Amino acid sequence: MRRLLSFFALCLALVLGAAPSFAADAAHGGQIFSANCAACHMGGGNVVNAERTLKADALSAYLANYESDHQAAIAYQVTNGKNAMPAFGGKLTEADIADVAAYVDDMASKGWA
Repeated sequence: MRRLLSFFALCLALVLGAAPSFAADAAHGGQIFSANCAACHMGGGNVVNAERTLKADALSAYLANYESDHQAAIAYQVTNGKNAMPAFGGKLTEADIADVAAYVDDMASKGWA
């Protein structure tokens, strides 16, 4: 049911030209992160490019629109990928990506401690 509501919210947002809004679940995002992201981003780092970490200052430096909406900027990166990072838009659901974005945002705010 949650995914169906997320789908309708996304459709409505696209029709209205607004950014979609999801009630994200950071705990679930942590599980998704562990299964899909941790190999490259363990502890908020980056094994491929040491400068492109998931720390708040690095995210602010290289993610477009991070300062205006942290989670939307993170979700965009997860969905579309860039450079060595693969796109997860075809692998994860919108809700899963929103949950991962919430998790990454939460952990970045805590310094990945």
